[in-house]
Amino acid sequence: MTRLSVWTGGTLAVLTVALLGGGAVRLAGQNPAGARAARTADGKPNLNGLWQAVNEANWDLVAHGPRLSPVIAFGAVGAAAPGVGVVEGNTIPYLPAALAKKQQNAEHWLTQDPEVKCYLPGVPRATYQPYPFQIVQTPANILVAYEFANAMRNIEMNGKAESALDSWMGHSVGHWEGETLVVQVNGFNDQSWFDRAGDYHSDALTVTERYTPIAADVLEYEATMTDPQVFARPWTIHMPLYRRLDKGARLMEFKCVELVEELMYGHLTKAGSH
Repeated sequence: MTRLSVWTGGTLAVLTVALLGGGAVRLAGQNPAGARAARTADGKPNLNGLWQAVNEANWDLVAHGPRLSPVIAFGAVGAAAPGVGVVEGNTIPYLPAALAKKQQNAEHWLTQDPEVKCYLPGVPRATYQPYPFQIVQTPANILVAYEFANAMRNIEMNGKAESALDSWMGHSVGHWEGETLVVQVNGFNDQSWFDRAGDYHSDALTVTERYTPIAADVLEYEATMTDPQVFARPWTIHMPLYRRLDKGARLMEFKCVELVEELMYGHLTKAGSH
């Protein structure tokens, strides 16, 4: 159980939030096994559309309170929002040496988080950043395009399981298990993070994703992380994804590299840099 204090019209109300396994929240009253999504021409659940997570996982995957902005002048705008967490058991099982690095990452988040420098977000982080993403589905391939940094990946249906190259977004192979799209992702480099709290992985990471329709415009998203170099055991996150239905909703271009040129390359323009 996690207790959250909320200010409501002069009265401080204390809310008790029940967490699945101490962290991840499932949608109450929904039955994934009984859901029947719209179908594509080949009879599979139709996942086409614009989707977005609505949670605080990009700040921190586990339950957390509000945090001060690392830049005081930003005030509340730069503060971290509190969140109930999306991790089963509310604990990421780091190996001792890896936990020390995680804590160091968190301490130096503003200069070390790849998101700050507009690097590709990796998987699963691309799913729960505060931006929409689009799924384009065919029987042979499923394209997922993300707004942040114009990231994208191709899910090869029944493709080769292993990748010969390492990359930010990994190598994705999918198959259907009933109503659920299961995606195995490997071939990562070791550069991306899971959140702004410094949670990270090595290049041995494997992610198993599950996308299950639980309502007409809602998917249950599950991702299990396995990385024996960093974690003592596999661990899993859960969250709903919502189809964007607002008028005119579409995937926009967020070419954030243009916004971080001074941060990334400013030192090269200074006197004495050559």
